[in-house]
Amino acid sequence: MTLPTAKLGRIGLQASRLGYGAMELRGPQAWGKPINDDEARTVLNTVLDAGVNLIDTSPDYGDAEEHIGRWISHRRDEFILSSKCGCPLAAGGAPHIYTRANVRACVEQSLRRMRTDHLDILMVHMSPSVAVMRAEDTIAEMLALQDEGAIRFTGMSGNMPNLPEHIAIGAFDVFLLPYSALDRSHEELITAAAAAGAGTIARGSVARPLVAPPEAIPEPIRRPLADRHARLAAAGLDELADGATTMELLLRFILSHQDLHSVIVGSTDAAHVRANAAAAQKGPLPTDVYDALRDRLSEM
Repeated sequence: MTLPTAKLGRIGLQASRLGYGAMELRGPQAWGKPINDDEARTVLNTVLDAGVNLIDTSPDYGDAEEHIGRWISHRRDEFILSSKCGCPLAAGGAPHIYTRANVRACVEQSLRRMRTDHLDILMVHMSPSVAVMRAEDTIAEMLALQDEGAIRFTGMSGNMPNLPEHIAIGAFDVFLLPYSALDRSHEELITAAAAAGAGTIARGSVARPLVAPPEAIPEPIRRPLADRHARLAAAGLDELADGATTMELLLRFILSHQDLHSVIVGSTDAAHVRANAAAAQKGPLPTDVYDALRDRLSEM
């Protein structure tokens, strides 16, 4: 399958407009479900076979990086690989640390796990302030790794309140931002990042509101997910679907943002991956459907 692509801003990498978020491969951490080797191998190869060429992961996504290394490192020239830094290197909920030593340790661990000699994009995780990164020389270490060839481009997995200053300093080539039909609070910042020449990728866009979150999720995390699920269920989107699934509507809504280059969606189900690719292949929603969906969800 051939998917639509877009250049990730000034860096010129041609990314599929649908990317794959590997957090779902993390295994039984937090509320992650178990995934065996056969399932991981199948879904990752299905991702590439479906034409998705952007894979986003992180050192703190449980088993995800090891699955990537084990099952698709032999296809490394087929995809853009993005991971994170600042993450704790051991499980157990340790805080993120943005020191030069930890940035380098994250990259070295990711390269080993994923059996590659470079990351295409290294993003700072969890959106620390510019003041914190300057105090810890975070960006300086990223640039050193870039000079050594361990990473190709820099990025920020960012959100409010620090995202405007992340864009303003001009240090990051790519931004990974939260954006969905149910949460458009970063909509204008996508445009700002693109105007500054950066690549823009959306996260947290479609999957979680489709089902009610499990009770096992900690309440501060579960409550907003439950609220979004309730809003979506009450919106009556079947009237706009014309036979499409809600997943397709939400995904194509995101792809309708003219300054967004790609959106990452995770799944452990190969059939879901193929369905998402088929939806992405259709491109943005018709204007009348987009406007109706936006208005209906804005009123909730």
